[in-house]
Amino acid sequence: MCRWIAYAGPAIYMGDLLLTPENSLIRQSRYAQLGLHSVNADGFGVGWYGDRDEPGVFKDILPAWNDQNLRNIARQVSSPLFFGHVRAATGTAISRANCHPFRQGKWLFMHNGAIGGFETVRRDLALAVRPDLFPEILGTTDSELFFYLLLTHGLEQDPDAALVKTIEVIEDAQQDHGVGEPFTMTVAMSDGASIWAYRHASTGEAPSLYYGIGAKPQNALGLRMDTETAVIILSEPLDDDMSQWVAVQPDELIIAGDGGISAQAQR
Repeated sequence: MCRWIAYAGPAIYMGDLLLTPENSLIRQSRYAQLGLHSVNADGFGVGWYGDRDEPGVFKDILPAWNDQNLRNIARQVSSPLFFGHVRAATGTAISRANCHPFRQGKWLFMHNGAIGGFETVRRDLALAVRPDLFPEILGTTDSELFFYLLLTHGLEQDPDAALVKTIEVIEDAQQDHGVGEPFTMTVAMSDGASIWAYRHASTGEAPSLYYGIGAKPQNALGLRMDTETAVIILSEPLDDDMSQWVAVQPDELIIAGDGGISAQAQR
C-alpha cells in the first residue's frame, strides 16, 4: 500500500511537513509504521496549489528518501493546500504515470488501498469511464481509474455523491465477477479550496487515516502558523503525541479547508 499527507491552511513550505517532522512522509517512505508495507519506494509525488487555477505536480520513480529534487522543491515551494504521496505498487508498473497525485483540471486525487481483483474488473470499470475523459488516463493503476470514475460520476459538481456512486459501481463490478478480495481505500481529493478525505473497506479493516487541526508555534512539528485552523490529514501521525491526532473512523467523510474541518459525516 502507500502513505500520504494532505494539508490546508495558511501557506507553509511543503518541506515543513514532508521533510521535517519526526515521522515525516519522507521517513514513512522507508519506515512506515501503520501500513501493510514498511517500505514505500515505488515512486512519489507532490501536488500543490498556488496562484494559478491548475495545481502544480511533481512526480518521479525514485524512492522519496533518495530524490534531491524533491527535497529542493519541498524546501522552496510554499502553498496553502498541498498533497504528498509515497507509493508501494500493488501489481502495476513502476512508472511516473502511475505515481500519485493524479491531476485533471483543478482537481488533485490520491489513494491508498486497492481494488480487489482489479485484473478481473478492470475492463468493466474502464468502459464505465465517460468517453471524453478516457483519453486522459495515462497510467495503468486502479487508483487513476478510480479517479476518472469519480469524475465520470460528478466529482466536480458533488464530490460526496460522486464518491457514493463510484464505490457502488466498483463493488457491483466485483460482485458481478465473483471477486472476494475487498475494495480498500483512504482517498484525498481537492479542488484547491477544500479537501475531501474518506476511509473505507468493503470488507475487513480499512487503511489507517488521521487528522489534526491547528498548529501552535514551537509545537512538536516545528510549524509556525498564524491561525489555529490548519488541517493535516494523513496516513499516520507525524509524531508520537497522539493528543493532537484524531483517528478517522471507517466510512467517515472529512471535508476540510483553511478554517478547519467544515464537515464530518458517517456514511
